[in-house]
Amino acid sequence: MSVVLVTGASRGIGAACAVALARGGHDVAVGYVADEEGAAATATAVAAEGHRAAIVQGDIADPGAAESVVAAAEEALGPLFGLVLNAGVTRDGLMMRMSDEDWHAVIDTNLSGSFYCARAALRGMMKRRAGSIVAMSSVVGLMGNAGQVNYAAAKAGLIGLTKSLAKEAGARGVRANAIAPGYIATDMTDVLSDEIKEQLIGHTPLGRLGTPEDVAGLVAFLCSDAAAFITGTVIPVDGGLGM
Repeated sequence: MSVVLVTGASRGIGAACAVALARGGHDVAVGYVADEEGAAATATAVAAEGHRAAIVQGDIADPGAAESVVAAAEEALGPLFGLVLNAGVTRDGLMMRMSDEDWHAVIDTNLSGSFYCARAALRGMMKRRAGSIVAMSSVVGLMGNAGQVNYAAAKAGLIGLTKSLAKEAGARGVRANAIAPGYIATDMTDVLSDEIKEQLIGHTPLGRLGTPEDVAGLVAFLCSDAAAFITGTVIPVDGGLGM
């Protein structure tokens, strides 16, 4: 049995990842910023799978808070084996009209926050010569998307971070991989109009939006012994959208 911290786990993909990891035999630390009720629901779902859960709160865009989240997870459950860098926000808009605040809000959480958490967890993992870090990138990080220069830059940055980390830490038994989801049915896509959703589905060979569980299964695999020789990869979960 091992311990995995999932950031942004109060809902959507993060919550599904926490449950899938519990089903895979892990105790799970549920990271969140503001949605305490959602985090509690995720922790309850983890416990229902027969594994320990801990709720850890903090805004990982702040380096000190990110370190505290990692420390609190280890204090509650034990040394981390896995880290799922899922926390993210969006502040969409065309580049020519995008404010500095909207740029930094996305970069600071999605990219810098992931760096802070990974840095905090890495020393212990390397010392123990075991660990799996999974970064949640996006198909947008691979393809770009009009109106999302901040989000695309952050998600592309996560890919570079992951590949560099895989090269730095591999000799110490720590693996790093990235997942690039396509359009997944979550709160972020619920705000889209039916017309836009139909357009997205029309460009997806599998003909549907993905589900959080579609992504969570791969996360659980990458944190398992079955993926022991996989590192430095970027795996799309996009229904073929990025082909």
